[in-house]
Amino acid sequence: MLFDIFPFRFSLDTTTIAGAALWSLALYWGFSPLSEWVIEQLNRWFNFAEQGLYTSKKEFERTRAARESQNAFYASLFSIVPFLIVGSLCNWLVEVGLDSSWAIAMGLIACISGAVYELGRRDSQQRG
Repeated sequence: MLFDIFPFRFSLDTTTIAGAALWSLALYWGFSPLSEWVIEQLNRWFNFAEQGLYTSKKEFERTRAARESQNAFYASLFSIVPFLIVGSLCNWLVEVGLDSSWAIAMGLIACISGAVYELGRRDSQQRG
């Protein structure tokens, strides 16, 4: 098993992981304009940081399309990290205040609420 390679013991609480994931998804959907902004900023930063790796302007321009699409993928992947952190904090606060079962239940409620909000927001953008 994976835990046998470490010289110390640690345990992973599955309810904490599930609750944090639900809270993170709820926050990601609930604050979707913020998540889009985070993706855009990370994409800009990745493109800027990669510019310094090339000494030849010709080589930089030749591989630009592939690098930009790869950076967009990485930006969307890494944009989850701030929401995971805040979602873990929300889950911890609910666990401290109520209990771990309540953290999962409230995470589900927040997740459904965030999804309904996101659907309504997109519907209003298409109509208006």
